[in-house]
Amino acid sequence: MSGSAPGAKSSPEQPWPVRVVSDQIAAWIHRLGAVWVEGQITQLSLRPGTRTAFLTLRDPSVDNSLTLTCPPRLISEAPVPVTEGSRVVVRGTPRFYTGRGSFSLQVSEIRPVGVGELLARIERLKQALSAEGLFDPRLKRPLPFLPACVGLITGRASAAERDVVEVARGRWPDVRFAVRNTAVQGVSAVPQILDALAELDADPVVDVIILARGGGSVEDLLPFSDEALIRAISTCRTPVVSAIGHEPDSPLSDLVADLCAATPTDAAKRVVPDVVEERRRIAEARARTARALRAWVDREQHQLSAVRSRPCMANPHGLVDSRAEIVAEALRAARRDITRIIDSESTSLGHLSARLTTLGPAATLARGYAVVQSVAGPNDGRVVSSIADAPPGSQLRIRVADGALSAAVLGATPAAGRPTRVPDPDPTSPTSPTSEEQS
Repeated sequence: MSGSAPGAKSSPEQPWPVRVVSDQIAAWIHRLGAVWVEGQITQLSLRPGTRTAFLTLRDPSVDNSLTLTCPPRLISEAPVPVTEGSRVVVRGTPRFYTGRGSFSLQVSEIRPVGVGELLARIERLKQALSAEGLFDPRLKRPLPFLPACVGLITGRASAAERDVVEVARGRWPDVRFAVRNTAVQGVSAVPQILDALAELDADPVVDVIILARGGGSVEDLLPFSDEALIRAISTCRTPVVSAIGHEPDSPLSDLVADLCAATPTDAAKRVVPDVVEERRRIAEARARTARALRAWVDREQHQLSAVRSRPCMANPHGLVDSRAEIVAEALRAARRDITRIIDSESTSLGHLSARLTTLGPAATLARGYAVVQSVAGPNDGRVVSSIADAPPGSQLRIRVADGALSAAVLGATPAAGRPTRVPDPDPTSPTSPTSEEQS
């Protein structure tokens, strides 16, 4: 119902009127009270004769803005001129205008942010990020020696872009660039740079990214000390080179980047090698290598010549020849000694052989002696050394020098003065004496 109380719950059957909703919103907003807000003025509307000036205050880091209203005297009487692009701190009260359904911040005080305050804020942010370890040198990634494609984030048609491209291609004509033109100052700089940085980092063709901008004031270089940009650089997978301003300028991007270049031209020189210089280094390296190789060959040849000049290498058979006479003399001496020993032993053998011949049975037989052996009976082959060994009738074999004779014993004559050994009687012999004859 259109007449429903503001405290009653709304429903399809009892909806709130627009004025009630506007009043409720205004009541909640007005309870916020006065606040201090910092930002950058992007739009300023100040018409002569009007009682209200309209401004747009934007957050440099993100795409957020507020509408401000203030008396024109706050702008005209400001100690520092307030213009579009100025960074300011304002004190205002939120207002919701129910008639138009619009929101604005009614400003009662405007304070321009001075350079000292900006530097102090940058220093506080620097200390906070350093404590997190974002500036740790161990996190720095090495740059590729010869990048095939270089990502370049810079202003459109800027001197920084021209310097980087011309210097890089003058050093290495085959280098390629992926250029992303963005705002490099002002309220839209940080969002555009973040988008370009994310796009180049995601491109697998890009080997290194250069952030390039010429010199400027502290306010102009503020986007490159923005916390959102610093954190984005620290998370990039691709190496990032910061070439912001000139050497005295030191935005926080210089500390978080993998390489800090003094100028955009210096960045091009440090990212892209000089083809002329590299060819000169290659030629010098080849010359040093050739000299070292020649010196090594000469040194080895000298050592080889020294080895070959040694007597044992100049005349390899000399050592053998010098020892050949010694070996021959040793052989002759050995032959003489062996011959002498053989002759001596041969003489001794001859003497022994002569003695053996003299003392042997053959020599005795040759002098007329004979060997008598019994032939039959139990003493067959036995040498007869006594007449008792060959009784009458015994068969004998008589060996002489040139043969043997067969004989039979007819009788025996004892030698004078020697006793006669009586042989054992043979009971089978017919001539054996009887017991009576023996007695």
